[in-house]
Amino acid sequence: MSGSVIYSAIDLTDGLYQILMRESDIPLTAVSTPSGMLWGWLVMPQASYFDDIFVHSRAEDGLNAVDVHPQHLRKVLEKMRENKLYANL
Repeated sequence: MSGSVIYSAIDLTDGLYQILMRESDIPLTAVSTPSGMLWGWLVMPQASYFDDIFVHSRAEDGLNAVDVHPQHLRKVLEKMRENKLYANL
């Protein structure tokens, strides 16, 4: 982010519940209940994942940061849409 002059923060809505665990990692999160049932996380457990997205821009290709930043935001938002991630507004 060094040299960037414009920053935006995107907070995912219930971000921890939108980010799926890798299937191979689910057994690593498992706990056993007193009744002997096994329970594992299918989404990221709280406090184990950073769920904010920071977009930063600086001048590039002859354009100033104010002109470049909307392009960067659009790319991030398109990727969020492709992956069905939702943000707080």
